[in-house]
Formats: sequence, structure tokens, C-alpha cells
Amino acid sequence: MTLRVGLSAVIVALIDGAPHVLATRGRGAMPDGLPFGPFEPDTHRTFELGLRDWVTAQTGFDIGYVEQLYTFGDRGRDLPTARLDDTSAAERIISIGYLALTPEATEIGAFDAVWRDWYRFFPFEDQRSDASAAIRSDIADALKAWSASATSSAEKQERWTRACLAFGLDGRRWIEERVLERYELLYEARLVPEAALDQGQACEGRLSERQIGTPMRSDHRRILATAMARLRGKIKYRPVIFELMPEAFTLSSLQDAAEGLLGYCLHKQNFRRALDKSGFVEGLGSFETATGGRPAERFRFKREILSQIAPSGIQTPQKRGET
Repeated sequence: MTLRVGLSAVIVALIDGAPHVLATRGRGAMPDGLPFGPFEPDTHRTFELGLRDWVTAQTGFDIGYVEQLYTFGDRGRDLPTARLDDTSAAERIISIGYLALTPEATEIGAFDAVWRDWYRFFPFEDQRSDASAAIRSDIADALKAWSASATSSAEKQERWTRACLAFGLDGRRWIEERVLERYELLYEARLVPEAALDQGQACEGRLSERQIGTPMRSDHRRILATAMARLRGKIKYRPVIFELMPEAFTLSSLQDAAEGLLGYCLHKQNFRRALDKSGFVEGLGSFETATGGRPAERFRFKREILSQIAPSGIQTPQKRGET
């Protein structure tokens, strides 16, 4: 069997405050995927340099902040309709996933790709809309039915406890970083299309794409879930959110960005008070007038602060009444 190493990229940009990922367009029955390029050991000194090289070659722009996520190597991961226990494939593909952030959603003309709102793939992760409670209720009903289908009382309880912890049910708190845990639980319960496709079977899920999200090819939704979880956690202890912001921004646009990434609403006054104490931003003395209200001052990220202190992330005080 031939072993091939590839590099998958979750490239994130904000469009009107909403987090988007660069996706390669699906063709026919093949769904969208993530950009993927080969690692050439004779050419690329490091994995990251290899990633930057092929992203620039395929998209025409240079990505900024990059960090490695995880290595994905399950058998059959590259064959959407192959069984995971299929040993007949002559080639095994291992993918090293990366998270990349860019402050501008550059138009892509060099290859067949498009910017997609990441909640297209994970609608249940966005807790800001009125529809979110209904979506979570439908998922809870499906998980309750899956739990009840277990063969023993102990397994039924174990399944339901895991569902409650992952999705914040029965009084548990919703933890936004558990994106991958939620997706993998839905996969185990066979509630996402990829679970059936990986077994070479037709998908007969009881939940619609509006509830469960649009599938992606191979295990790319798992890679995206890993990136979402990493970024949601990291903005709280490193100032990486500013890697997604333009050089000049308003505090409202910064809050919109944080809310879009986290999937919940922030307490405006507490957010701004904490931001002021952090020393991360300073006013530019110019104002944004196209806000629909009072002119809003423009700010910049004090990047030089990174060499002066051990930086933390931004505080994300949740608005009361949100879960």
C-alpha cells in the first residue's frame, strides 16, 4: 500500500462579521470540500511552507496566521463511498489539517472555490438566531430516540448523558468549544449523511440539512469542526481574532466578529469594558459614518503589545438570557 501525505486547509475570513471558510466546489453528487494539496518532501522544507506554497499557487493570495490542527488518517477517509474497514485500496492518504486566518476574503479565480458561511455546515452551532432553539430541540429528540434504541439500560443512560453534555440538554451548559464532540456524537448516532456514506449506504436521516448542516466530502466536516473548536477556544487566551480584522475597525465590528465566531451574543458594555482594560486597541481619531447611527470611532490593534507583555485573549462576556 502506498502512503501519501496531504495538507488540508481550513481558511477562515469574516464577511460582514460572519465567519466563512474557503471551500472547493463539489461536482455532481460530490459535496463541497476543503482545499487540499500534496506535501512534496523534495520541495517543501516544512509542512507549513508546503501549505503556504500550494495555497498561493491555487488561490493567488498569501495566507496570514497559520497553525497545525491535527493529523487525520482513518482508513477510507479519502473515499466518500468506501467502507472504513475496506483494505483493498492501493493508496492510503493521511491529511495534516491546518487552520489559517486571513483579514480579507479575497476573490478566488484561480481554482473552483467559494467562500461559505461555516454555519452552512453546522447550523446548530449558531445560538444567536430565533431558529436555534427549534433546531436544538429537533436534534435533542433525535438523540433521545437514538439513546432509547440502545440494548441495555446502562447504555441508554450513557448515551443520553453524553448527548446532554455535548448539546447542553437537561440543564447542562452549552460549551461552544465542543464542536467536534457534537459532530462525532451525531456521526455515531448516524444522524449526519457522512455516517451512511462511509459505510457505502444510502442516507436516510430523520433530520434535514437545515437542522444538521450540509455534508462535506470525505472527513472534511470533521476537520472543519476541529478548526472551529480550536478557534473558539483560542480567541479567549490569545488575541488571534485580530488576525481576521482589517487594519482599522470599529468596536461594533469587532464585537460582531467575536459573536460570529462564538455563535452567541455578547454583553456589549462588559465586552467593551474588558477590551479597554486589555490595552489591545487604540483609537485612530477617525470615524466611520456609514453605521446607520452616530459615527463610530475607528480603532487599530496594537500589535506591538505582543512584544511587551504575555498577551491573553479577549474576554467574551455572554449576554444574559443566552445559553
